[in-house]
Amino acid sequence: MAAPLEKVVKEQVKKILNKYGAYSYMPVSNGMGAPALDFIACHRGRYLSIETKRLGLQATPRQTVTMGKIRAAGGKAMVFDGSDEHVMELISWLTVADE
Repeated sequence: MAAPLEKVVKEQVKKILNKYGAYSYMPVSNGMGAPALDFIACHRGRYLSIETKRLGLQATPRQTVTMGKIRAAGGKAMVFDGSDEHVMELISWLTVADE
């Protein structure tokens, strides 16, 4: 069975973020300005950015650099490919108790 298209994975992320009440948006990439990942979100005062990929694909070097900058600034950055592991990682991050 083929891996789902990236647009299907994006819909999966939208459903999860909406279910847990996260604010999110998807920046429009036009090649100008600083790079961003597919989703930028805020939940319980915490920053999250997600790069979606088809199952088994990896972030590009540029996306990896962007994720490193987000993490260095104290945010959460992740690749999400729709796998059970990534679904659990996202839900776990969204359901963490307030600090």
